[in-house]
Amino acid sequence: MPNIIKDLHIVDDSWQVWRDTENLPTSGDVIVPLQLWLEHKDALLALGDIAVFLTSDESPKALANDIKELDLIAIDFPKFVDGRGFSYGRELREQLGFSGELRAIGDFIRDQLYFLSRCGFNSFALENSDLEESLASFNDFSESYQPSLDQPLPLFRRR
Repeated sequence: MPNIIKDLHIVDDSWQVWRDTENLPTSGDVIVPLQLWLEHKDALLALGDIAVFLTSDESPKALANDIKELDLIAIDFPKFVDGRGFSYGRELREQLGFSGELRAIGDFIRDQLYFLSRCGFNSFALENSDLEESLASFNDFSESYQPSLDQPLPLFRRR
């Protein structure tokens, strides 16, 4: 079972990312593509714990009616230079009110962890990275100028 960073701890990950957009998985603890979710929601819910992942070209608004049914939503980063997932994290938290686990999957790097957490992500499936060392990335900066989910007041208001 692989490990991930969740809520600033290294934990076992029981979830499997299901990238097949045509066939349904046979059991729960699966993170399925948005399209599969939209087409087969009832059948997927019958399997047990199901989560959904969004690709960088799929709007979180597509999940607006399902937010309360999902305990985990993942954002798939196709390459580490694609920043749309950061905006999707904030949109899910601030506009759609998602309060469950928000996971980053795909091609992102350790240097982005601090910024992902400021956008509302609390779970990180890093590939090919030392998770112990990666935990230090959350302390890369001691202060932030801009407001965000973890610090709603800008620096000038906190002084």
